[in-house]
Amino acid sequence: MQYTFKVYPKERGRECYRVVYISGKETLDTLCEVIIEAFDFDGGHMYEFCMNNRMYDTGNYQSDGDGKFQRSTKEKIDRLRLVNGQKFSLHYDFGDDWMFVIGGQRIDEAREEIAPCVIQGKGSVTQYPDWDEFEREKTGS
Repeated sequence: MQYTFKVYPKERGRECYRVVYISGKETLDTLCEVIIEAFDFDGGHMYEFCMNNRMYDTGNYQSDGDGKFQRSTKEKIDRLRLVNGQKFSLHYDFGDDWMFVIGGQRIDEAREEIAPCVIQGKGSVTQYPDWDEFEREKTGS
């Protein structure tokens, strides 16, 4: 299957979003990478996919999931059995608690192998707004 997702920071969907196209053969880890790069965020933080949109729920797929207590983000997207219109969330950086809403816009039969990509976008957000403000004050600009 091939998936088209509209992804946006929670409560900012009209002003800032990305539309992502990805194969169902890819993992949730790859989906996270595409989203984080699309919003120009730093990588390396813990994250989880919240299928019921609740942080730290036992049914979430966590980046450090060991298979015993949390489901792993190494899961292929096709195995999630998503449906058109379904929404779930990416909780990124457990310190800053970024929540990205992921809405399923289209699910199509796979026609050919595709590389994950951003096909549309609008607006921007700053990952560390307080840090940027600190730097402006520090440099006087």
